[in-house]
Amino acid sequence: MTNVYRPPTPPQPVLSSGRLWAGGAATAVVAALIAVVGIMFGRGVFDVEVLAPKGEGVWGDASTGWYALGAAVAALLATGLIQLLILTTPKPMRFFGWVVGLATVAAMLAPFVTTEDQGSRWYTAGLNLVLGVAIGTLVAGVAKSALRPGVMRRGAGTTPPPPPPQTGYR
Repeated sequence: MTNVYRPPTPPQPVLSSGRLWAGGAATAVVAALIAVVGIMFGRGVFDVEVLAPKGEGVWGDASTGWYALGAAVAALLATGLIQLLILTTPKPMRFFGWVVGLATVAAMLAPFVTTEDQGSRWYTAGLNLVLGVAIGTLVAGVAKSALRPGVMRRGAGTTPPPPPPQTGYR
């Protein structure tokens, strides 16, 4: 059997996991800070109960820390999700956008199943929206920067096809 020429396969991007997870960790810090600042702003400026009663003060109580920790964990989960999607699915960014978008909508709806006042519900839903958008855009941007162009691989055959025959007309 003779060698059959196969054109080179298109390059596959290479994922830099270290770069991805460094960006994911930075996103986790940003998300935690957004949560803390958002809670301080809601309690201090709008005087709404966000996670804990107003009596706890602008800085809040332990639930502020838990909310910030939850935001950081969400960022790390999003980083793990994008890595999994990049390694296993076609169009990973499209799937990532859908998952993060739907998770953000769920987080926005969660306050409305509580018995808190309307102001608290709406403010918490808005804070969850800001967190979802921040986590989604930051992790997606980090993932794009962690992808490096791949190397073009040679085809299976060793000789290219012969040139097309000349017709004599040009």
